[in-house]
Amino acid sequence: MIVVVCPGQGSQTPGFLAPWLELDGAAERLAAFSEAAQVDLVAHGTESDADTIRDTRIAQPLIVAASVLAWEHLTSGGARPAGVAGHSVGEIAALVAAGVIDAATGMRLVGVRGRAMADAAALAETGMSAVVGGVEEQVLEALAANDLTPANYNGAGQIVAAGELAGLGALAAQAPRGSRVIPLQVAGAFHTRFMAPAQEQLQSAVDSIDAVADPQLALWTNSDGGRLDSGARALELIVRQVSSPVRWDLCMASFAEQGVTGIIELAPAGALTGLAKRALRGVPSVAVKTPDDLAAALELLAA
Repeated sequence: MIVVVCPGQGSQTPGFLAPWLELDGAAERLAAFSEAAQVDLVAHGTESDADTIRDTRIAQPLIVAASVLAWEHLTSGGARPAGVAGHSVGEIAALVAAGVIDAATGMRLVGVRGRAMADAAALAETGMSAVVGGVEEQVLEALAANDLTPANYNGAGQIVAAGELAGLGALAAQAPRGSRVIPLQVAGAFHTRFMAPAQEQLQSAVDSIDAVADPQLALWTNSDGGRLDSGARALELIVRQVSSPVRWDLCMASFAEQGVTGIIELAPAGALTGLAKRALRGVPSVAVKTPDDLAAALELLAA
């Protein structure tokens, strides 16, 4: 079983879309995605600096557009993986790949999501920090003591803490035994109660979708790592997800239980294959960072 995974926010880097624009039809597709998301993806994916593309209004559509574009080229010859999953905003790209919604709808949805979450983040001074290592029980106790929330359970010994900046500062000053606390360059406490104001806008966007299908591939959810058979349920969880923890650890546990034999991470790739190498030892993986990596991904699918 080969599983394709779609990355979340933080995977973007300045200029990463430039090599993709050399592919036939890519410029036209990105122009259409830009119009749907109301973001100039070509300019931000080729010219904008790191600070600019860190803005969640820009980062979210940029990441999903890259994943969808990579998916379209990966599968243009008829190749199909057994399943797909996305991390955080990557779940929208996963819904497109699974056939739940079309690409234009996915880009409209992620545009709304990015703007709504940016507006919610502006209401309080919050942030996120990765806690790497340590004993999970002790890490969670330290988060609770500082009024922080575990926003991402990434597996492989990594939990992302989120909340007010004062609490994150206190956590960094006295990190749980055996752990490192690494501040993340994000605009707010995503996947926590601080994002609740974004849910109403996202729900309105979901309610306006005309065509929703059930998944055509195995589709896993960040909610609990389980598989989804209903497209309507998948969209319901997309709305809830913005203020709920990402359980990527449970997604990877499900991959293992289902007998995954390979992982392909779509652009802008790297983070999820890194986690898989530690949590799914011995399972081969390919990070599709540029079009040059598509050949290795197709070889893994063929094998």
